[in-house]
Formats: sequence, C-alpha cells, structure tokens
Amino acid sequence: MKIEGYWLASGILGVTGSIMQRVSEAGADAIVTKSIGRTPRKGHAGPILTTSHGGVINAVGLTNPGIEAFADEISVLKDAGIPVILSVFGLSVREIVEVVNIGYTFHPDAIELNLSCPHAEIAQIAHNPELTYEYVRAVKKAVDCQVFAKLTPNASDYVSVGKSAEKAGADAIVAINTVRAMRIDIQQQRPVLGNKVGGLSGPPIFPIAVRCVYDLYNALEIPIIGVGGVTTWKDAIEMHLAGASAIQVGTALLNGMQVFEEIKSGIREYLKEMGYSHVSEIIGIAGRK
Repeated sequence: MKIEGYWLASGILGVTGSIMQRVSEAGADAIVTKSIGRTPRKGHAGPILTTSHGGVINAVGLTNPGIEAFADEISVLKDAGIPVILSVFGLSVREIVEVVNIGYTFHPDAIELNLSCPHAEIAQIAHNPELTYEYVRAVKKAVDCQVFAKLTPNASDYVSVGKSAEKAGADAIVAINTVRAMRIDIQQQRPVLGNKVGGLSGPPIFPIAVRCVYDLYNALEIPIIGVGGVTTWKDAIEMHLAGASAIQVGTALLNGMQVFEEIKSGIREYLKEMGYSHVSEIIGIAGRK
C-alpha cells in the first residue's frame, strides 16, 4: 500500500468492523486496528482513563479479543475495499510470529508492530535496538506484506532503535506511541489510574512527536508515519514538514470524526496558497537531507 494520507491511529475506535468502517466513511484513508494479541486479554483494572492538560492518559492494558476472534472485524473492512493495517503485539518473538501468521490469513494491507505500549509488558521492546531487530526480522520472514514498526519516544536513543528496525527490513517507522505519564488525585493522595502509569496522547505530546519524526526522517531511508497529537490541518502540515509521509490521527476523534475532512481541506488550501501541487513536495522540507 502507498504510505500516504491520513489514517485512523491504533487504539481509537479500532475494535469493531462497523465502527472502523464509519471512520473510513468519515474520511480516513486507511484504518489501523486496535493492537491484537495471541489470546483474549482483559487489560488493567480501572480507572483506565483520565484527562490531563488537554490530552488523555490511558492505561487500558491492551484489552483485545485475541487474533483468532478478530477475523470477522477485518473482513468487514476488506469486503468494503478499505485499506487496513493490522496492529499486533506479542510478549515474545515467538508469540508475535504466531499472531502475525494467523493475522496474515485475514489479508491485511500491512501489519503494524506495537513494540512500545508504555502501560504493558511490551513497553521495553522498542527501548532495545537488538530486541527490536529480532521482532521485526522475525515478522518480515514470516509474512509477505508491509511491516511497520511503532516506536516509543520514551527510549533514550529512539534513532538507534529506528535504525535497527530499518536494518531488520521494516517498510516504515510509526512515530510515536503514547508518552509514559501519570496523574495523582490530590484528595485521595494516590494515583488516579488503576495501573498508576499510563500513556499520554493528544495535543500535549505533539511537539514530542514532531521532534521524533524530524530526527528519524534525517537518520533513516524508509518512510516515517507520524502520529501523536495531530488535531488540526496545521499540525498535519508541521508533521509533513518534519518528515512524515503519512499521518495517523487518534485522540482528536474524541471531538468528532469530521477531523479527517477538516485536515484534508486545510492542507489542500495550504498547498494551493504555497504553490505546491502535491503534499509529497513538502515532506521533510524542514530538515531536508
């Protein structure tokens, strides 16, 4: 599939085929599913969600029905001709290969490897270049479709991790996953979330995402898929200028599905005003190699 356009990010409205189809009809160019594992998973005890400084902190804990139960949801999108990226995770290299081998039979257009959820056991994978290489390489050997590696801004050297994913054969890097964060209830004097720590998304992490996209774009040869706090067309332009070929939108959907059309409309006007004929002409301009 072409790595371009504006996609639904994993973790937001990506559970059922019907709701994912609605997001597509609202303007999303592709759908990234919720991260799916080998077996059903209940996730963390509540509270699992709180707001913070214009963003959202979640500690859902990768709740999902298991890969074998997800076939029908994918088929809804495939039957409708909607590009779908299957997001998967695994607690070991062997497990994630099992997940993708099953998921591949659903014929997704690409597979996104969640290597970096900050409130689950997989949080440390994308902190380690060698481990990231092992995961990506094993999946690339197992399936014949595009594989995207989703990285974390919480790693001390995410560029080295990105280089390892590229070396292992990743077709693109997804940057970024949520930022490790927490809130404390000052009346109860204890953490708000049941898991104590969660992942911050939404507008507060946008500048972090832009920095990561910029750094990765200038260090790698494969495309960067930008995600993290994109809410307006101006945000999307900034992300493209930093180096993102495609952009995922997540938390902004809490304010309505019209966000995709608003972004596309604003970008069309920007390109026209600036004298460009296609968005590809502005990708990475801010840090042109």
